[in-house]
Parts: sequence; structure tokens; C-alpha cells
Amino acid sequence: MNDLLQSLLQLQALTFGEKQDSSVETARNGLRAKIPAQILGHFDRLVARGKKGVAVVRNQVCTGCHMRVPIGAINTLRQGQDIQLCESCGRYLYLPPEAKSGSPEPAAAPKPEKKPRKSKTSAAVP
Repeated sequence: MNDLLQSLLQLQALTFGEKQDSSVETARNGLRAKIPAQILGHFDRLVARGKKGVAVVRNQVCTGCHMRVPIGAINTLRQGQDIQLCESCGRYLYLPPEAKSGSPEPAAAPKPEKKPRKSKTSAAVP
């Protein structure tokens, strides 16, 4: 599945890239031959609407629509078993290699220093 997502990412880069010449067109056709027809059809529908077909998942959030991705979909992406679509925007989800190894816990913020408390005794006791 990772090869399929890599092919989709390369196709997306060639499709939305500035350079459009015959070498780009032949590379794009070669990538399109590697991708199954159903996946390519869904990708092409997204591109026809001006959207990118693949979105990276960062911090459990789809970078295409900025909506939270269910943890089950993220686990499937980590295991590389199947491709996943974002439930909100319909883009193919891609988990970068550094996120597949397991996300480290964020560093704990330092605790603010406590201010000394004032005593409750009254200062003007006769």
C-alpha cells in the first residue's frame, strides 16, 4: 500500500507542479499505469474540482480539511494494511514515515512557579 500512496503523491506533485512539458507528461502517464482504475478515478475527480487528491495526516488531523482523523484510520495507516480516505473531504490519507514509528508524547510544559500566599491574619488587631 505504501507504493500506491507514493505513486499518488508523485502524481499529485507532477499534476500541480509548474513545469509542464513532454518529460512530465510521460512520467505522469507511467505513474497512472501503476495505479488501479478505481483509485485513479477517485483521484481524478478530486483534481477536476481543483483539490489535491492526497493529504498528509499530522497530529491526527487531515491537512486537507483540518478535521480530526479517527484513531482507527491512523492505526490502519501505521500498519500499512490498507489505504484510507478522509471521512470529511474524501482525500486519500498519507502518514509520513516519521509518524509511523509511533508518535512520541509531547514534552510537558514547565510548571509555573507558585507565588507565596499572604497570611490571613489581620494586621490591625487591637
